[in-house]
Amino acid sequence: MDRYITEREIFEAKNLARVVSYIDTRAKEQELTPEVILLLHKMLISNIRDDIAGKLRTEGQWIRVATHIAPGPNEVVERLEKMLAEYYAGIQNTTIKRIARLHLTFESIHPFVDGNGRIGRVINNYLLIREGFVPINIKFIDRSLYYESFKEFDEKSATKIMEEIVGKALTNSYHKRLAYLEGAQIVTLADDAKKHTLSHSNLINKAKHQTIEAFLEKGVWKIGDKPI
Repeated sequence: MDRYITEREIFEAKNLARVVSYIDTRAKEQELTPEVILLLHKMLISNIRDDIAGKLRTEGQWIRVATHIAPGPNEVVERLEKMLAEYYAGIQNTTIKRIARLHLTFESIHPFVDGNGRIGRVINNYLLIREGFVPINIKFIDRSLYYESFKEFDEKSATKIMEEIVGKALTNSYHKRLAYLEGAQIVTLADDAKKHTLSHSNLINKAKHQTIEAFLEKGVWKIGDKPI
């Protein structure tokens, strides 16, 4: 039996759909600015936390995530501006490296009382779409590795793990889009293994290392079974 869906989850889904539609049409027209970030946050949090929707943390609103203490509210605006300036100034680096550093920086700033993870992933896609890439979902490629990347950033100011995550997420998105565009029959890797008498665990390993054109969809590894 499906569990009870809360009102918050309903609004989160509706708001996210609205934001996705918005950035699909507007990202290429408008550079990402602090004002755009505030607008996107307002769209994401409306009807959930209207008291903080589209508003940065203010005096007295301190945030701690695990052992990380976010900078004080009076530092948020300056740090967001610096984050964006570094992103736009770093054109000599790859898009993956720039997205990785920006995402880690944004989440370490934690500019909002609520919704920082969701808005951070929205910002990733806003910038990727502006640069001609497909949107991604970095959190669900490997959750444990995702959280490990923040530890690496906190301790070493390094972005290697997050770069790997962003790169894999991009490949995952392209594999998924190509499979659907080519009209392939989408099957789980488990079913594909049975059909072709292959080792399911071996296919999963190949999928994780991206040596086959498999992709994660709602937490399940799938592949396009193309007609011969």
